[in-house]
Amino acid sequence: QVLPVESGGGSVQAGGSLRLSCAAPANTYTCLTWFRQDPGKERERVAGIFTGGGPPEYGDFVQGRFTISQDNAENTVYLEMRSLKTEDTAMYYCATRTGLACSPDPSLFNTWGQGTQVTVSS
Repeated sequence: QVLPVESGGGSVQAGGSLRLSCAAPANTYTCLTWFRQDPGKERERVAGIFTGGGPPEYGDFVQGRFTISQDNAENTVYLEMRSLKTEDTAMYYCATRTGLACSPDPSLFNTWGQGTQVTVSS
């Protein structure tokens, strides 16, 4: 089982940008999704990409601020985050699954990375 590897987290001021990377062989999944979780809160979907086609899917809170993209040559999926807010502070996880579609339900994903911390200060 190949686990995704996240990178790119860090600390940034509100209004700033970060780019997260998730390294995962493209032939090991059909859906790759970024989730995030803050202590005491449920894990929520940030953005997902399905290799079978269709537009990426985003959590409602994203509101056009984030973009998920895939570079198959690099076996990497990126999450570009702009106009960051303090409420975006969380541990960000990359997860993959095989199946006929993506899903916002984290319980349907069986392969998870270790996570990368994003901290947004005011």
